[in-house]
Amino acid sequence: MDLAYLWFFIVGILFVGYFVLDGFDFGVGMSLPFLGKDDIGRRQIINTIGPVWDLNETWVIVAGACLFAAFPEWYATLFSGFYLPLLLILLALIARGVSFEYRHQRDSLRWKRGFDTMIVVGSAVPALLWGVAVGNIVQGVPIDADRNFTGSLLTLLNPYGLWVGVTTLLLFFLHGVYFVGLKTDGQVKTDAETLARRLAVPTVVFAAGAVVWTIAIAAGRDAPLLWLSIACGAVAAVALLASVAANWARRDGWAFFAGALTIVFAVLTLWTALFPYVMPSTTDAANSLTIENASSTQYTLTIMTWAAVIFLPLVLLYQGWTYWVFRKRVSRTRIERAVVVAH
Repeated sequence: MDLAYLWFFIVGILFVGYFVLDGFDFGVGMSLPFLGKDDIGRRQIINTIGPVWDLNETWVIVAGACLFAAFPEWYATLFSGFYLPLLLILLALIARGVSFEYRHQRDSLRWKRGFDTMIVVGSAVPALLWGVAVGNIVQGVPIDADRNFTGSLLTLLNPYGLWVGVTTLLLFFLHGVYFVGLKTDGQVKTDAETLARRLAVPTVVFAAGAVVWTIAIAAGRDAPLLWLSIACGAVAAVALLASVAANWARRDGWAFFAGALTIVFAVLTLWTALFPYVMPSTTDAANSLTIENASSTQYTLTIMTWAAVIFLPLVLLYQGWTYWVFRKRVSRTRIERAVVVAH
C-alpha cells in the first residue's frame, strides 16, 4: 500500500482516539447541570476526568501535527477555510482547561458557578463544532482551482453539517454520562443512569439519520469503500443499541465500552465514506483534494512511519498505565472527608 493511503487511515485512527477519549470528557462536562445537585456532587463529577482530561486532549495535537506533516495541502485548505470554527473550538478548550484548574481556588459559590458554566460551554461547543467540521469535510465544500476554500461560516452551517454536529454532541454527551455512571457512586451514579436513558432516544434518532445521510452522500460520488462505510455504520448502530440496553441493565462498564465502540465505528463510517478524497470540492470535482494530490513526499511519509512505529506504542502504554492507576470510583464520602480536612 502507498504510504499516503496508509497515513490517511493513521490520521483517521488518531481522530478516532481523540473523539473516544476527549469525547467522554466533553460529555462529563456537559452533564454538570444535570447531575451535580450540590458542590460535592459537581466535584465528584469533575474528579472523574481530573487525572486524564489533559492527556486525552493531546490526541488532537498529535492528529493535527500528523495531518500537517502527511497532508500539507489538506491542512492548509482546512485550517484556512475552517478558521473561525476551529478558533472557537480552541477558545472553548482553553476555557474548559482553565476552569478545571481554577474552579477550586476559592470557596465562593459565585466563583465556582462561573467556572462550571465555562466547563459546560467549553465542552458543548467543541462537541458540536467538531461534528460540523467533519460533516463538511465528508460532504464537500466550495474549493477553487488554487485549492482555496471560497465559502464562509454560513456555508459550513448547512443541514448535513449541523445534523452531524448535533449527532456528535449527543454521542459525546451520552458517552460522558456512561463514564460518570461507571466512575461514581451514590446519587450521582443513579442520576447518571437515569439521564442516559433519557438521552437514548434522541441520540439513536440523530445517529441513524447521520449514518443514512452519510452513505447517501458517498453513494453519489466515487466511493470505492462504500461497502465498508455501510458495514461500519451497521456496527455503530448495533453498538449504540447495546450501550442503551446495558445501561438499562445497570451494567455501567459494558454501557461505556459499547458507547466507545459506537464512536469508533461512527467516525470510521465518515472516514471510509470520504475515501479516496480528503476534501471534495462542490464547485468543481477537478478541484477536489485527494489522498494522492494532497500528500507529502514518500521520503517524508517514510520518516513519519518509522517515528509512529517507535513512539505510538509507548504513548499507548503510558496512557493505559494512567487509566489503570486512576481506575477506582470517585467516592462522594472521600470528597466530603477532604472538604472537612481542608476546613
